[in-house]
Amino acid sequence: MVHTRMSAIGYVAGGTRTLIGALTDAVGEHGTLMAPCGWNDAPPYDFTTWPQKWQDELRAEWPAFDAALSEADHNNGRVPEALRHWPGSIRSRHPDASFVAVGAAAEHLMADQPWDDPHGPDSPLARLVEAGGRVLLLGAPLDTITLLHHAEALADAPGKMYVEYEQPIMVNGHRSWRRFRDIDTENEAFDYSSVVPEGQWPFTVIAEDMLATGIGHHSTVAAAESYLFDAGAVVRFGIEWIERKLGAPTGPRST
Repeated sequence: MVHTRMSAIGYVAGGTRTLIGALTDAVGEHGTLMAPCGWNDAPPYDFTTWPQKWQDELRAEWPAFDAALSEADHNNGRVPEALRHWPGSIRSRHPDASFVAVGAAAEHLMADQPWDDPHGPDSPLARLVEAGGRVLLLGAPLDTITLLHHAEALADAPGKMYVEYEQPIMVNGHRSWRRFRDIDTENEAFDYSSVVPEGQWPFTVIAEDMLATGIGHHSTVAAAESYLFDAGAVVRFGIEWIERKLGAPTGPRST
């Protein structure tokens, strides 16, 4: 799975097309390239708190999420949207937490993403770990490691925060509003304020601690500071870090 900041790499002739071509060449015909996708034009999370008239108008007009047509979240950079258009690409079905993949395992990684807990068990992230995948940060900062949301979803520590929100999807050819439940990835799934210095991103701190233990590789690709991690190691370390810093497990771990 790749997280990319094109501006950090420097000039690339051909832009995202060249970069994706190089990455697919690197993973080879038996490999798979994956990226977080999301939905750029999703309705506001808090619209259900608006006056009823406004809610009704939004529900009547807002287009349903379409995995083939809905634009990738711009906050994830240029590569996911370009990868979404790549020949043979497959995008997972979740409107808010979709991923996109190209390659031999794309269909397996993307299939039947859970509507609720889309970062948890049986999610594309879980399957990435099971497949022995890796995470590449190509000029992207350490706080962009989406896989750590999977660690948050699995970690058994007190105070885990969830959100519920509504988004429109297509069901049997008709637009339908559905309610979803997930850990809070928009703000934070846990209150990290007691263990993370003020002004720092929790995922940055976790990743730096992970690197300090020897997990991951740091290098430069063109002008981009880059990192490569084993997906399983990221999740194991993330779970252990959260449970150790925020409190002992309170019950059986989610599987």
